[in-house]
Amino acid sequence: MSLHIYNTMSRKREAFIPQEPGKVKMYVCGPTVYDYIHIGNARPAIFFDVVRRYLEAVGYDVNFLVNFTDVDDKLIRKAELLGTTVPEVAERFIAAFYEDTEGLGVQRATFNPRVTEHIPQIVAFIEELVRKGAAYPSAGDVYFRTKSFADYGQLSHQNMEELQLGIRIGIDERKEDPQDFVLWKGAKPGEISWESPWGPGRPGWHIECSAMARQYLGDTLDIHGGGNDLQFPHHECECAQSESLTGKPLSNYWMHNGFINIDNQKMSKSLGNGVTVNELLKRIKPEAIRYFMLSGHYRAPLNFSDDTVEQALGSVERIANCRVNLEHRLNAVSPDGSHEAGFTVNAGAPVGTLRYEPSSGDETLDARLRELTVRFTSKMDDDFNTPDAITVLFELVAEANGLLKQPVVPARLIDAMIGLMDTMNSVLGLLPASAEAAGLLDAEVDALIAERTQARSDKNWKRADEIRDLLAEQGILLEDTPQGIRWRRK
Repeated sequence: MSLHIYNTMSRKREAFIPQEPGKVKMYVCGPTVYDYIHIGNARPAIFFDVVRRYLEAVGYDVNFLVNFTDVDDKLIRKAELLGTTVPEVAERFIAAFYEDTEGLGVQRATFNPRVTEHIPQIVAFIEELVRKGAAYPSAGDVYFRTKSFADYGQLSHQNMEELQLGIRIGIDERKEDPQDFVLWKGAKPGEISWESPWGPGRPGWHIECSAMARQYLGDTLDIHGGGNDLQFPHHECECAQSESLTGKPLSNYWMHNGFINIDNQKMSKSLGNGVTVNELLKRIKPEAIRYFMLSGHYRAPLNFSDDTVEQALGSVERIANCRVNLEHRLNAVSPDGSHEAGFTVNAGAPVGTLRYEPSSGDETLDARLRELTVRFTSKMDDDFNTPDAITVLFELVAEANGLLKQPVVPARLIDAMIGLMDTMNSVLGLLPASAEAAGLLDAEVDALIAERTQARSDKNWKRADEIRDLLAEQGILLEDTPQGIRWRRK
């Protein structure tokens, strides 16, 4: 099965066919950088990071843009509150964005264009819309004429009458029609501004993405993504202004992720229940946050709570412990650290296909690993079904744990297990970068337990307690059984 994506525009799952074979142009709306990002912002950051990772894993060259809105009413108010400038506010929170998202394992986009660095392109875009009659200046502002675009409402699947009924704001005398939206905002006294044919001002929110996407990726994107809340008005307005200018679809595939609730309540400023990523990373492992975000299908809502995070933490620790144990066992059978190349990834595979070819020397194991690879790929190809892909990863963990129970395991078998686990993790990003190097070796744990048993037999309680505390610090849990002491990694 080839990759299929649920397209918001058509409300259907469609086979993914990029405009240029082997290349993908993807744009995801980024943050307005006036504060730390919250957990709702983290969901698209993590999910579209996985989309990008998977596309690259199957051989695509991905040109990925995430923009920064670095001038906006919110930045102006924040600058006034802090007694500083808009550029200084933007710099501070762009740095915070990188720190937080990279802390979550999100890879940097190919480009992170900023609005303030693209004013000439935005002004030229607006000028062309005015020339075509799709926009008009009014009292220092410039507005898009929504009635000039017959397909306005196509993305959010609303018609003009429904949109008219949804308008609750007072009539703006500067607009020809209440549904018209601003492309250029005339500057108020003392505000940051740029010169334009309509006087000093700054871009409206919607126009920035259209202009920057066109600048870097051309008239039509392969994938445009963002949160569900951006369907209307932001993405709807992007479609209208871009397609009015170019006469081409802005994007062939539109993807929108669902909302996050906090303890079964909608996250909102009025409820004061927002949670910033900066706060979360101080108390929760980043891998657990990623796992939580990927544990539900991206289009479905997620509920964030202490219980869901605790479950996520237990799950990622199980995966990490398995990976660590595999590496430790491999080191035990290959003391010099050498690996036997027991697998190849995507060698000779066509673009769009993830192929894993194990050669462990065990035909039964090789067949099982190929089967898991096919199932993992089929889940990701099914509109990036990360919950089911994670289920396949856990099946691999169960296989690996069963293998590790055997008294003698050849290095090639362990290598094959590690290879597939790392391939899946390269897409999902659920393992810490140092997972393979963390903790005590199995043999070291066994030796310490034997020493503790002897110390207890000798009534050397102090040494026995020291060893117990050392093991606890390393996340080793001990369990007394009729057959003796068993241990496991926390």
